[in-house]
Amino acid sequence: MDLKKYRKSTKCSLILLVCLLPVLFLLYVLNSDTSDPVSFISRGNAIRRELYSKSRRLKDIGITTTYTDASGAIRVHTIKLKELSASWSLKGSDDMDSQSQEDNWGNEGLIQKNERIPMEDKLPSTNEEYPPVHPIKLQRKKLREKRKELRTAALIDQASSNQDELEKEAIERSKNFETATKKKYSIWRSEYLNPNPDSTVKLMKYQIIMAKVYASIVQSSQNKDIYDSLMNHIKDSQHAIGKATYDAELQPSAIENAKAMGHILSYCKDNFFVSDLVARKLRTMIMYVDETVHNQKKKSTFLLQLAAKTVPKPLHCLHLQLTTDYYMEYDQNFALADSRKIEDPTLYHYAIFSDNVLSTSVVVNSTFKNAKEPEKHVFHVVTDGLNIAAMKMWFFAHRPPGATVNVENVDDFKWLNSSYCSVLRQLESSRVKEYYFKMNNPSSLSAGNENLKYRNPKYLSMLNHLRFYMPEIYPKLDKILFLDDDVVVQKDLTPLWAIDMKGMVNGAVETCKESFHRFETYLNFSNPKISENFDPRACGWAFGMNMFDLKEWRKRNMTGIYHYWQDLNDDRQLWKLGSLPPGLITFYNLTYPLDQDWHVLGLGYDPSIETSKIESAGVIHYNGNYKPWLDLAYSKYKNYWSKFVMEDNPHLKLCHYNRT
Repeated sequence: MDLKKYRKSTKCSLILLVCLLPVLFLLYVLNSDTSDPVSFISRGNAIRRELYSKSRRLKDIGITTTYTDASGAIRVHTIKLKELSASWSLKGSDDMDSQSQEDNWGNEGLIQKNERIPMEDKLPSTNEEYPPVHPIKLQRKKLREKRKELRTAALIDQASSNQDELEKEAIERSKNFETATKKKYSIWRSEYLNPNPDSTVKLMKYQIIMAKVYASIVQSSQNKDIYDSLMNHIKDSQHAIGKATYDAELQPSAIENAKAMGHILSYCKDNFFVSDLVARKLRTMIMYVDETVHNQKKKSTFLLQLAAKTVPKPLHCLHLQLTTDYYMEYDQNFALADSRKIEDPTLYHYAIFSDNVLSTSVVVNSTFKNAKEPEKHVFHVVTDGLNIAAMKMWFFAHRPPGATVNVENVDDFKWLNSSYCSVLRQLESSRVKEYYFKMNNPSSLSAGNENLKYRNPKYLSMLNHLRFYMPEIYPKLDKILFLDDDVVVQKDLTPLWAIDMKGMVNGAVETCKESFHRFETYLNFSNPKISENFDPRACGWAFGMNMFDLKEWRKRNMTGIYHYWQDLNDDRQLWKLGSLPPGLITFYNLTYPLDQDWHVLGLGYDPSIETSKIESAGVIHYNGNYKPWLDLAYSKYKNYWSKFVMEDNPHLKLCHYNRT
């Protein structure tokens, strides 16, 4: 009964509530400003526009968060509100009317409803606590930090050791640095103390010149007192200058001497100056100085040639000692080389024509030490009768182990006589003897000829021209490599025998990179016999390392071609003396160009050859006057040669030879 009453009362209440709802809505509308329907609609539109503007501003808000990741590093992350997903909402949206709240909107204004994102992409709250880091990660972090510290310490130690090495090298270089050179390049030199460091020196030298001019004028006017005064001042000024080149090097009395000289020159100018006479005296002095300089240059050229071609005392002593030992100790019946190897065409044969024992030994030693199969290399050495004993004794006592060295005397070649050899016939002529030994000849020093290099004793030796008779000297060989006695071998030369020379007779390195090594440099192209047969711009090549194909040589009769042109040059109108010009003619269009790295020239005259070029060369050539066994040699090139000299050799010690 009670349950029925309760259900009935509840039903009545719901009906009453449904009836009251329209009444409540009507009262709300009456209380609102709805008298104007248009204004009511406009207000609704304004509310919608304001809400839309707020949503746009909210979307442009940039949210920047700073947090620490699992490794402990600080990270900064920035994101726009519009880039967030729909699961993010704003707290306190009723207060968004304030612009300051928009500007200072932070991480607190965001809550996540349903979506979960990865830890590294989540924007952490300032009040959020991180989960504890795994112990393995902490251990890895510590290991990384430890490795970083060790690496840093190792780099610091390495830098310190490198710095110490650099300091030691600098100290060693400074010890070997000459004091004179150090002073020359010092920025604290005395000449830097003023802008014109040699002005006083130049002034005093000019005063001396003018004093000599006035002394000559005064002497002709019989004014002895002024003349004596000028001469005394000249002597004092010359003594004060001495060898000075800068003012700081002058004698302390230099300034007083310059002032005294200035007074006497002023007096002479006032009393004895005549422009024509002074000009004539100055011209005479200039001509005298020019003639003196020219004579000094001639003397310098002559002395250079003399020093380059004169045998040094230690080498002369070496030849005498070896010759003495040869006749006292050497068994002349002893065979120095195996005759079977000497004539075996399957081996590697070298020809060296020289009268210098030491230089020949360097060629043999350097070739032997760089050969991969030294027992297959045979050296044919030809010298003259004066040095045959010394050459044989040297290779008998100091022959490289396993090497085959055959020493011969050029005088034993009976076929080499004046009736067969054009050069030998010319060398015996009276004209050549007059050319070399008569002082009234135009080529003499007194006549001032600049081509003194052609008056060289080596041009009188048949050893210099023997290279044109290879097939006659070695009739059983097919190929032979010719080496000058001023070369050093730095690589194994056996690949040269494998080169296909394509029917050419001579294999050589061309030297036409420089313009002065063309045919026109060596031959007289004003002579029609030369100009009609040869190209003046044809490339020259180098004697010193030449591979000769003796089969092709015999086939083309190259020795006959050489004799033909040598006979035409009997009066030396086609070329000067020497072996290179006739070589260029004889092997014209029959020379195979070898790679430049096989043969590097110029170590006897060019001080600017690159070190890398020298060290990569198969053969280096000291062609020129500055031979490595002379004191004239360039010190920076000398070690390449001297390292193959047997410095512990008793003969060299006895003759006090110093390879440095």
